[in-house]
Amino acid sequence: MAIIAVAGGTGKLGRAIVEVLKTTSHTVYILARQENKVLSEELGVTIIPAQYSNIESLVKLLEDNKINTIVSAMTVVDDDASNSQLNLIAAADQSLSTKRFIPSEYGIAYTEEHATLFPIMKGKLAAVQKLESTSLEFTSVTNGYFMDYYGLPRVKSYLQPFVFALDMAQNAAAIPGSGNTPVVFTYTFDVARFVAALTSQADWPKRSVIIGDKKTWNEALSIAEEIKGTKFNVAYDDLEKLSTFQVTELPSHSALYTSLPKEQLQYILAVFGRWTAAGHFDLPENDTLNSRFPEIEPRTLRQVMEQGWKA
Repeated sequence: MAIIAVAGGTGKLGRAIVEVLKTTSHTVYILARQENKVLSEELGVTIIPAQYSNIESLVKLLEDNKINTIVSAMTVVDDDASNSQLNLIAAADQSLSTKRFIPSEYGIAYTEEHATLFPIMKGKLAAVQKLESTSLEFTSVTNGYFMDYYGLPRVKSYLQPFVFALDMAQNAAAIPGSGNTPVVFTYTFDVARFVAALTSQADWPKRSVIIGDKKTWNEALSIAEEIKGTKFNVAYDDLEKLSTFQVTELPSHSALYTSLPKEQLQYILAVFGRWTAAGHFDLPENDTLNSRFPEIEPRTLRQVMEQGWKA
């Protein structure tokens, strides 16, 4: 039995991980920037306030609570969040009790090339580089694109709505490239189940690949049209258009502009469109967590779409 701290465990994927870990024999804590007694009672998990700017206090926190394993689900979107995770890694390396660390990655195998187009990825790369310089055992979890988005709001998820390629609510699609390149989609609670299984495994691979389902955008579109019983209004954004950081605007995009201005959303969607068209989300199927834990049956894209949209 491990004593696990989930950094960012009150957030989106982090909360799913906490809920699944709670069903295991492990002792689970949440590390957060501030105490939240109401949420702590709701989750049934102790939330420990963490001063991420102070490595010495983090070391004391980890040792006082005998934390063996840290699962980071921090939202690493700026320098402050990146530095917080780097400080937590440094503290874990100094802690006498902490031996294992899962950094906040949960996407694809990011490279410097990805970070050039999408600078927030620099924090993910920095975490792995930092871990490689420590004595900690670590693994980077890679799961492709979250399939929750295509089942919201009926599918249980802590993710906020985000419309990429398929606009399920408005029966429309803007397919990146030809739409014939495979993309891996994984449900957040399935990611959580595999992460929970990892925490009980004696040895970790450097990269832990999860394949919830693998479909091309054209296959995903066909499933969506079948489930909704209607043809979608479909556009294809070729690589030339995507290289200008523009995509076809979908009807549901306007609802996102309050949090992501149109130009910023277009950029993000174009970058992700280029990556999916180039096969960066077509994860390798050798030595996956699926093969290590065959008892875990992840949900398919069809199942999530059916729960979300079947009449």
